[in-house]
Amino acid sequence: MPYFYFKEIWTPLKLLGIKLYKDESEHLWVKFWSRDRRKVFK
Repeated sequence: MPYFYFKEIWTPLKLLGIKLYKDESEHLWVKFWSRDRRKVFK
């Protein structure tokens, strides 16, 4: 399984529990509350 380094992007959605992340190759990932991270565009 690949290992990614993520950088969190702050947005007002974070107050609702929706967090956005970028990995080293600039792909966008999203995390809803306590679920796993998923790519925004597959």
